[in-house]
Amino acid sequence: MKKAAIGFRVHSGWSAVVVVSVERGFLKVLRRERLQLVKVFSYRFRQPYHTGEKVELQEAGKFIAGVQKEAEELAAGFVRMTQIATEKEGYRIARGGMVQAGGRKLPELAKVLESHTLIHSADGELFREAIRSACERNGVRLNGVSAKELVQECARKVSIDEAEIVRRIREMRKAVGPPWGEDEKFAATVAWLALFS
Repeated sequence: MKKAAIGFRVHSGWSAVVVVSVERGFLKVLRRERLQLVKVFSYRFRQPYHTGEKVELQEAGKFIAGVQKEAEELAAGFVRMTQIATEKEGYRIARGGMVQAGGRKLPELAKVLESHTLIHSADGELFREAIRSACERNGVRLNGVSAKELVQECARKVSIDEAEIVRRIREMRKAVGPPWGEDEKFAATVAWLALFS
């Protein structure tokens, strides 16, 4: 089987996902998806820490844990189904990449809920953690890299100039069509990097 990698650019409640392989030295997009990480795509569930800020601490903890569990289950099922689909096409996904936030480790829940800045960070981290868990459960070795370092790190690992990395990723739109915005470009680049990590 040929090697493939899965890349994620995570947002609150969803993630852009791109699966890539390299054939004859050129990047090939195998799949482009949008993974929904909550069953009910509403503010309440997409922003669980924001929701938790409005209720008692114990209730907030239960609610956030429930959203996290649901996100992990949805992500794990998605990763597995993506692996099965790509295996039928002759590709094996064993590596992945995720664009990371540059934030620091979060404190305990009570402290998070006291800070609007930390609430924003925690919402994003909950969904990134769901992706990490899903990949681990499905045997996908996941690497994380910040958006600021992504192109530089990819260029270093792939041994291609940074400008050429950007050009090739941008030009993938011709092959795959829209949508091919920033999220898909980041997900494709982090997956490309994962193939060489």
